[in-house]
Amino acid sequence: MTDEPYDLRKVLTELKTHPGQYHATNVAVDPNAELSGVYRYIGAGGTVARPTQEGPAMMFTNVKGFPGTKVLTGLMASRKRVGLMFHHDAQTLGQFLNDSVEKPIPPIMVEDAPAHEVVHKATDPDFDIRQLVAAPTNTPEDAGPYITVGVVLGSNKAKTMSDVTIHRMVLEDKDKLGIYIMPGGRHIGAFAKEYEAVNEPMPVTISIGLDPAITIGCTFEPPTTPLGYNELGVAGAIRQEAVGLTPALTVDENAIARSEFTLEGYIMPNERIQEDINTHTGKAMPEFPGYDGDANPALQVIKVTAVTHRKNPIMQSVIGPSEEHVSMAGIPTEASILDLTNRAIPGKVLNVYNPPAGGGKLMTIMQIHKEDEADEGIQRQAALLAFSAFKELKTVILVDEDVDIFDMNDVIWTVNTRFQADQDLMVLPGMRNHPLDPSERPEYDPKSIRTRGMSSKLVIDGTVPFDMKDQFVRAKFMDVPDWQKYLA
Repeated sequence: MTDEPYDLRKVLTELKTHPGQYHATNVAVDPNAELSGVYRYIGAGGTVARPTQEGPAMMFTNVKGFPGTKVLTGLMASRKRVGLMFHHDAQTLGQFLNDSVEKPIPPIMVEDAPAHEVVHKATDPDFDIRQLVAAPTNTPEDAGPYITVGVVLGSNKAKTMSDVTIHRMVLEDKDKLGIYIMPGGRHIGAFAKEYEAVNEPMPVTISIGLDPAITIGCTFEPPTTPLGYNELGVAGAIRQEAVGLTPALTVDENAIARSEFTLEGYIMPNERIQEDINTHTGKAMPEFPGYDGDANPALQVIKVTAVTHRKNPIMQSVIGPSEEHVSMAGIPTEASILDLTNRAIPGKVLNVYNPPAGGGKLMTIMQIHKEDEADEGIQRQAALLAFSAFKELKTVILVDEDVDIFDMNDVIWTVNTRFQADQDLMVLPGMRNHPLDPSERPEYDPKSIRTRGMSSKLVIDGTVPFDMKDQFVRAKFMDVPDWQKYLA
């Protein structure tokens, strides 16, 4: 460990001390579909097509077409690894992030900006982001090379608020990105609307290759982090040191000082582009539910004015339907649910887990504590609070405190032995959810789904009625504190 501020390189140095958590290869790999295809087998996990597994973060040091650039994927594709990188118990990361949201350490301006070691401006005659940024494609059908883990930093017109969010961005031309800003809830989208209303371009920076404290911290959404809350403060709290910012070189905005790559530019007002304009496949890229997203006919456009990077830069990428997305989206969601339930029904929700089966967004498992008969029913109240905390949640499974929420065998055992479908199932039709779920379309359920992105939500109550707890006691095995000696 060094005294340098936290950045991706410092994290990787620490990670290399943990066996099995990092692997580098010098075997040549094509960033066009092959790189992601390789990692699918080695460590993607999550909802990606089988066969897959949870494996090490992987550094590709010999990327075809990009000499001098390495590509990293899977850094956060393991909850255990996230715990190691945050120096915290993996099973209580949700509460850890919740505490970080409540006590943020705001970013600061710094003079030392490794992000600007090498500068390429759009005014250069040979400027082409497709030759500078080693953005992989996930599959042969992708709309193009994608920036999948780029942190977009922007401010409102009055410069009184700034925010960071992650969006899918496709490289469309030598100085043009298409960016998908999901309607509702994303602060960058709210700021862009201000600029578009007066027909002015919005300055932004896009940072790639960051300390995962930044990457995970900036995925919080309302109501946990309302408009005006800059999530860089969450990363500051995780590390107990402020994130450093530096002025961009070609736009009136700040950049993250220790980013591996930085793209500067403007979200252009009243300009749109077809996402698959270069491929015409009809598809965007694989998204977290495990399916290809549909190519958007009208993405917003970022006009790139500069690309800066560190010497020997590291391009970071993620596979959409993978364990990595679960860490990025799921852990902050757990924190949001814990925050709301702790306020409303303190002490009744012991822990929350958003498992890979839901891509980190669509499913949550809640561990409930019933202290006396007056608590019966509080578990279903907790489920409703979870839906309020995160509108993209689709399924809640409620379990007792003797169930390991991180073991899906234990959770499904609960459903099989502590659940009766005619009594313990709640269906809530006609609610908002995530538009990337392909079942959420009117053709699937015309009665309750009026527009794309609506869903029926499900609560599976696998908790034992309080007055019957003595009939559901698990077999009592002997405690053997020194059991490990039998493996010596």
